[in-house]
Amino acid sequence: MTIRIRDELILLNILAILLILIIVFFPSSILRVILGLPFILFFPGYTLIGALFPRKTGLDSIERVAWSFGLSIVIVPLIGLILNYTPWGIRLYPMLISVAIFIVTTSAVAWWRRHKLANGERFTISFNLSPPWRGQNTVDKVLSIVLILAVLAAIGTISYALVRPKVGENLTEFYILEMESKASTYPRQLMVGQEGKVILGIANSEHEVVSYRVEVMIDGIVNNDIEGIDLEPGEVWKQEVSFIPEKTGENQKVEFLLYKEKEVEPCLDPLHLWIDVGEQ
Repeated sequence: MTIRIRDELILLNILAILLILIIVFFPSSILRVILGLPFILFFPGYTLIGALFPRKTGLDSIERVAWSFGLSIVIVPLIGLILNYTPWGIRLYPMLISVAIFIVTTSAVAWWRRHKLANGERFTISFNLSPPWRGQNTVDKVLSIVLILAVLAAIGTISYALVRPKVGENLTEFYILEMESKASTYPRQLMVGQEGKVILGIANSEHEVVSYRVEVMIDGIVNNDIEGIDLEPGEVWKQEVSFIPEKTGENQKVEFLLYKEKEVEPCLDPLHLWIDVGEQ
């Protein structure tokens, strides 16, 4: 039994628009991954192949599928490279819209070129419910099976990588700013008992909720402690942090140490600055 599908390009464009709506309104939905994989790995190459080869002759179905995957892997990075030299940069929405525009444009060209041909010459998708290797010799059967398994393995591997981020990608950002959010005018000269102030920033990219604690030390002695900084994944914390020197002296080292939850060792190298402290 053979099933034929005409104008599959319309379906591809509908799925592309549906993906955009899901990302905008339901960013955490699993459908984002399910539709995002073919959107990146298959649709751009398939529509380009459709525009270049509108006839059913020239490329068979297996060749079209293989070329669609291969060209998609080339097209999407090229779009990203072009965006990198624009004001929008390589970000989610510019990339999403650019790939969608490419798919819509090449689909329109493919549709126009197909409809200039007679019905019998146009490429159409046909599914044969019998195994694709029926009637082939042993070598062709093995190659067909290997190709199918390779495509499934590639899709599965990429899906796993997208759904489960690598541990190495987890990180925490820790930085210090002067009160005007500049890094050039930290407090340098203070008097004993005079309060110095800076702004500390923490960005959580650990893919999980993390509770942080900040400890401020002057020449190895604890001077201030901030606890209960609970940050969601992707959340940024910025807050004014003060310290008060208790003795005079030049080149006193003010350190800012960041801890995770109840860990006894700092999770990052301490931040520090140097101050000169005089008498009142």
